[in-house]
Amino acid sequence: MGWLEISLTAAGLLLGAVSIVTPFVADRRARRSRRIGFRKQMDIAIGHNGQVSADDPRLGLFNDLPAMRDATLVLLRIENDGSRHVEESDYIDPSTQYGLTAEFPGRRIEAQDVTLPDEHANLMGYFDDQPGLLVAGPSTLRIPRVPLKPGAHYKILVLLTGGREGDRVTVTGDLKDGTLHENHSLTPDEKPPVFSKHARWTTVVLGLALIASATLPLALPPPLPRDCESGSLRLTGSTAFAPVMTELAQKYRDHCGGEPEITVAAHGSRTGVRELALTGGGPGQDAAVVAFSDGPRPASYNRLAESRVAVSLFTLVVHDDIRLTDLSVADVRRLYRGEIRNWSRIGGPDLPVVLVSRTSGSGTRSALSARVLGGADEPPASSDDCVSRTGRGTPVLRCELDSTEQVLDTVARTPGAVGYSELRAASPPEAPRGLHRVTLDGHAPDLDRLESSGYPYREIEYAYTYGRPPADSLASSFLAYAVDNGTGKGVVATHGHLPCGTPVGLRVCGAID
Repeated sequence: MGWLEISLTAAGLLLGAVSIVTPFVADRRARRSRRIGFRKQMDIAIGHNGQVSADDPRLGLFNDLPAMRDATLVLLRIENDGSRHVEESDYIDPSTQYGLTAEFPGRRIEAQDVTLPDEHANLMGYFDDQPGLLVAGPSTLRIPRVPLKPGAHYKILVLLTGGREGDRVTVTGDLKDGTLHENHSLTPDEKPPVFSKHARWTTVVLGLALIASATLPLALPPPLPRDCESGSLRLTGSTAFAPVMTELAQKYRDHCGGEPEITVAAHGSRTGVRELALTGGGPGQDAAVVAFSDGPRPASYNRLAESRVAVSLFTLVVHDDIRLTDLSVADVRRLYRGEIRNWSRIGGPDLPVVLVSRTSGSGTRSALSARVLGGADEPPASSDDCVSRTGRGTPVLRCELDSTEQVLDTVARTPGAVGYSELRAASPPEAPRGLHRVTLDGHAPDLDRLESSGYPYREIEYAYTYGRPPADSLASSFLAYAVDNGTGKGVVATHGHLPCGTPVGLRVCGAID
């Protein structure tokens, strides 16, 4: 027997032993963690859904209600099948009062009700009072943070139209130090364990068979994960979103075993979108391109397909010598029209105003114009170095720079300077010393209160491709990772943006015109 055969045999023996022990260890460990299980106990059609015939056992149900002919009833059971209490605070989603989300793709929710066993009747208050069950979309039901003792459960009966019985039903949510999982049982109210007695002994038999055979093919390389694609991709566009692009690219490569080749070259939102629109569909492109933009594309670029990735917050920054901490939007507009040339006019020090701006391809600048300046553009540049005038056509000294980092560095070392930036880059510890942020009309940029805040300087971060990429393309896979994958959304949030793929993000992204 050669060394390869010996290695394979040893691996088979080890794997067999592990497979025997694993269900017992996993069962014991799982019972020590917080666990919420859900199962679909019933999914039946209650309308005849087509031509009525004598053979139809449901003949007569909803016969006079054509809109209900494709109606179905789904019964969901939500249960604590672990050994630890699940409290309201154990649901992980600080931005909402809800703990779980049930989805019925392809069907529409018409009505819903909750049933409880007598021993858990005290839980009804979580459904009768606020926040209660919430129909958040045609097929989306939000479930409140219901505390559950071990063994406690509740059931939700949902009346649906559209689709068919047996269509997919999902329940999602996160638990601190715990898991949410789907249960499957042969009887409606079977109590788990994680592994049934039959499953455990079946695993033992299979493990012994594996030990006996010991022919594990370890030499074969592992395949790529199902959500990965190979190839080359170039990310371009927004400099404000460049740190997110860079980390997303690295995380995606790591997730896919280093297989895809992804490069980042951020030169500004408009520059990236324009380059994609002009060359993205032409010959000679050796890599797919995704252009990120702070704000929507020009209407003439109608060949570009968009994905909403996040809501980005921006802020005005001033040199520390300007001890103002709040500016009215009206005064900001006067500053950028050149009507205020000295900070003393609005309660600041006796210093001339210096406007430190981005070049015309910047999405941060476009967002300032659209969201703060009322659609007006900034005055022409009158300085090349942000210190001395090179032109006399404008009443205030104004310079243009290529990146967010250049703007922040210049404002920090230039008395009287005001500029703008993506929020996280202008916040400690990333921001350079010598500058501070200012609020607008008393409103501060705050992701946690974005739905109720009146803060105006914010914009949707779009990802553009030239046409809709094929489902099996690297561009499509990467965008799905950035928008829908938990790790991708975590990267976006870590950099101070609100992911559009979260429940709050969906509402905010949809509300911004």
